[in-house]
Amino acid sequence: MGLMDFIKKQFIDIIHWTEEGDGVLAYRFPMQDFEIQQGAQLTVRESQLALFVDEGKVADVFSPGRHTLTTQTLPLLTNLKNWDKLFDSPFKSDVYFFSTRLQLDRRWGTPNPITIRDKEFGLVRLRAFGIYSYRLVDPKRFYQEVSGTRESYTTEEMEGQLRNTLIGSMTDLFAESSVPFVDMAANQEEFGNQLKAKMAPVFDRYGLALDSLVVQNVSLPEELQAVLDQRISMGVIGDLGKFTQYQVAQAIPIAAGNEGGLAGAGAGLGAGVSIGQAFAGALNPQAAAPAAPAAATPSSDDVMATLEKLHGLMTKGVISQAEFDAKKAELLAKLG
Repeated sequence: MGLMDFIKKQFIDIIHWTEEGDGVLAYRFPMQDFEIQQGAQLTVRESQLALFVDEGKVADVFSPGRHTLTTQTLPLLTNLKNWDKLFDSPFKSDVYFFSTRLQLDRRWGTPNPITIRDKEFGLVRLRAFGIYSYRLVDPKRFYQEVSGTRESYTTEEMEGQLRNTLIGSMTDLFAESSVPFVDMAANQEEFGNQLKAKMAPVFDRYGLALDSLVVQNVSLPEELQAVLDQRISMGVIGDLGKFTQYQVAQAIPIAAGNEGGLAGAGAGLGAGVSIGQAFAGALNPQAAAPAAPAAATPSSDDVMATLEKLHGLMTKGVISQAEFDAKKAELLAKLG
């Protein structure tokens, strides 16, 4: 090398990285046409790690602090180069910085419902979503498995891989647990802990550590949720006879204040009893099958009152349109 070439040679005396924003996991220090001067200063901040790579081989990893680059502080690189302990010449290596800060509020969710076999409801489709956080802990593994020689690598580029793998593991966990949906939805914290344990080895493979994983919601699609709500309503109603008596008792003070007074309440009571019998017969025909001869033909007023009550139950979602139509046809046939 000529004297002028040596004078023109560019050396690096200070190596450091200041993160300009969120979301960068790996950053390659610009080294083109530069060489690192013997005794240069390397500054690694508290939320960072630094990696030296020489001719494609990982040489040294530096933790937070200020480091003077010599043969003593670069033992692996010195060994790769076969330098004597007292070398003074500059050297050239790629330097990568890695952010070890917690990557917070990373969101995951099922883009489409997951079909599983539930103990209580049979085949159902579930949705789930939540948040997770992680940090980079092994720069060598992350460099070898993920980022490579790129100038930078961001959380957004990592997001798809982590989220889709998480959803796949969640589907397996749903199937393996055999826990009914109702119990699963009521124990989201425990389910989140199981999912975190299942995902930890996946993150470790990439040099990452999963810090937290939260399941915020497990739900059914709207049409299935409506069916579940009806089933819950029926469970709350319980004994239809007692429920009808309760409704009639609630209606008596209202009827007493209306035109006709308690006489109207008496008519309402008769209608309420027929409602209970009609509703019970619609939902449980065998239990409602009469053992005695059929009752006398009801009056048109009783039938109309019963239909009004049944229509109110249908409007509230307690009975379906089909059940209402069937009972309506039956009552009108009795008048015929």
